[in-house]
Amino acid sequence: MNDMRVPVLVEHAPSPSAPASPARSASPPSASGPRIAAVRCALPPHRYAQHELTGPIGDLCLSPGADRALLHRVHASAGVSTRHLALPIERYARLGDFGRSNDAWLETGLELGEEALSGALREAGLAPADVDLLVFASITGVAAPSLDARLAGRMGLRPDVKRIPLFGLGCVAGAAGLARVHDHLRGHPDDTAVLLTVELCSLTLQRGDSSRANLVAGALFGDGAAALVARGGNTDGGSSGGSSSTVAPAAGPRVVATRSHLYPGTERLLGWEIGAAGFRVVIDAGVPDIVRGHFGRHLRAFLAEHELTVDDIGTWICHPGGPRILSAVSETLGLSEDALDCSRRSLAAVGNMSSVSVLHILEGIRARRAPEPGTWGLLLAMGPGFCSELVLLRW
Repeated sequence: MNDMRVPVLVEHAPSPSAPASPARSASPPSASGPRIAAVRCALPPHRYAQHELTGPIGDLCLSPGADRALLHRVHASAGVSTRHLALPIERYARLGDFGRSNDAWLETGLELGEEALSGALREAGLAPADVDLLVFASITGVAAPSLDARLAGRMGLRPDVKRIPLFGLGCVAGAAGLARVHDHLRGHPDDTAVLLTVELCSLTLQRGDSSRANLVAGALFGDGAAALVARGGNTDGGSSGGSSSTVAPAAGPRVVATRSHLYPGTERLLGWEIGAAGFRVVIDAGVPDIVRGHFGRHLRAFLAEHELTVDDIGTWICHPGGPRILSAVSETLGLSEDALDCSRRSLAAVGNMSSVSVLHILEGIRARRAPEPGTWGLLLAMGPGFCSELVLLRW
């Protein structure tokens, strides 16, 4: 998998015998569609400057006396200034096998998940019993019952809460999870839904693995959790069906439309190789080329269905996959130099937190100053599959 070959994409055309699919008609944004009511991130307390981690990560991944020139170049060029880790850095050498790493994911993940979820509900003026749907995403640990089920009783969610635990989406799960929340709320406009993401990427670092992919992961990824609360169109200014809570209309953007896309022949570009030591990262050097060659065309087509162009998007919330990915997105879309500044700031402050990152960026936008009413936004991410997810927003 580490031969870094760029796959040739073949777009599947419909069979000649198949009837042509009707063109999707663009629909105007609904005034009563799902709205994002709150976003809250939770970061572990162990915060390090990038230069403080280079040596210890080298000790974990490289053999004694090995050349560290590549390690230092990767850390210096990652675009990361500081990161938060699930554990103090000195504890990683003592984790041992996958079981112990996964135990640490579960223990810390429950703490951060509860902090993020309780904070988001508090910001939205809601109680745990108001939640009708809980979508949970993580790709850095596994548990059955899943982490969301364990949090439900711990936090006082209703016994009839609907749950959708997601695994395997990786970095795209923040955008895909929000899209699935949108799908549910369109059909259940009286509901309140929560997306919870927990990613403790540092616990997947492979000890004794000097591959470029592992060194890149050790330089780029950080840990954190995030919760997003969204409310159906019938809930603005009203009460939830789960309790007597009454909240004012939310100030967040509405979700207008979403789009998923799988890129044929790219399944081995990004993801995990799972073995006795746990999750070994797969990061192919061809990912930016896929972005340049195909992503822009699909994004423009999605916007055109809503009578929009790239120039109409006032707020970009792009997953910070790394400096090369951000540059590829910016180049292929012809964006202004500052269009992805929010993504670069997030990458510098906390690293790439996989599915948590787009929610961290959205939280930062809400905290600084919300875009003017009527502003169009696009939240986008890419992940294993290889796939992309687009979420069209309007403030």
